[in-house]
Amino acid sequence: MDTTIILSLALGAALAGFVQGLSGFAFSLVAMSIWAWTLDPKLAAVMAVFGSLTGQIIAAFSVRRGFDFARLWPFLLGGLAGIPIGVAILPLLDANMFKAALGLLLVIWCPAMLFATHLPAIRFGGRAADGAVGLAGGIMGGFGGFTGVLPTLWCTLRRYDKHAQRSIIQNFNLATLAATMLAYLASGAVTREMLPGFAVVAPAMLIPTLFGTRLYIGISEASFRRVVLGLLTLSGFALLASSLPQLVGRL
Repeated sequence: MDTTIILSLALGAALAGFVQGLSGFAFSLVAMSIWAWTLDPKLAAVMAVFGSLTGQIIAAFSVRRGFDFARLWPFLLGGLAGIPIGVAILPLLDANMFKAALGLLLVIWCPAMLFATHLPAIRFGGRAADGAVGLAGGIMGGFGGFTGVLPTLWCTLRRYDKHAQRSIIQNFNLATLAATMLAYLASGAVTREMLPGFAVVAPAMLIPTLFGTRLYIGISEASFRRVVLGLLTLSGFALLASSLPQLVGRL
């Protein structure tokens, strides 16, 4: 593993760990916005799932959260069903397709999260709609660790309060990311050459994640979320600008 990849892994893990510790979401999005420039999509996906799962385990011991199984189980059931689909999609992605897909996700999801609180609250659909969102989250988790993207937006639109939302998302992410990592191991997506990457990501994210969780306890994250989502949106546009010309050139 060369120096460029090691530095990229460490930087992405540190920044993403801090954001996840504070806000409870977006480890994969933050890390991928850096890793997509230098890492192979398959390596980036495995590292994102590993880092996200590690962050959720840290948060489980650092941030007190509730456990509302009645709200959680539809998300969880859908998420577990979606993971095998996402894992099957992963080998089909090349670098430019991966960057374009990630860029598109960022430029759609991040502004949606910024303006979600100004949109009408969603009251319909019940558990079936929650399960469908969980299914989509599981699929996205299978090809890059993005398990919490759609459930986070959905819970915001449901107008769940800060602590109820964090409880759902953390428990959902913890379960689905663990299942995704097991699926990666079973499918052979994790190779011997990737092992040094784990040794870089885990220590690089540890202190930033703990620092982020401490800030979460003491302050509101509203302004921080706006900054993070704004920067991720700009990163999405940059990824699209670098990948779309390459994809169009193949046509």
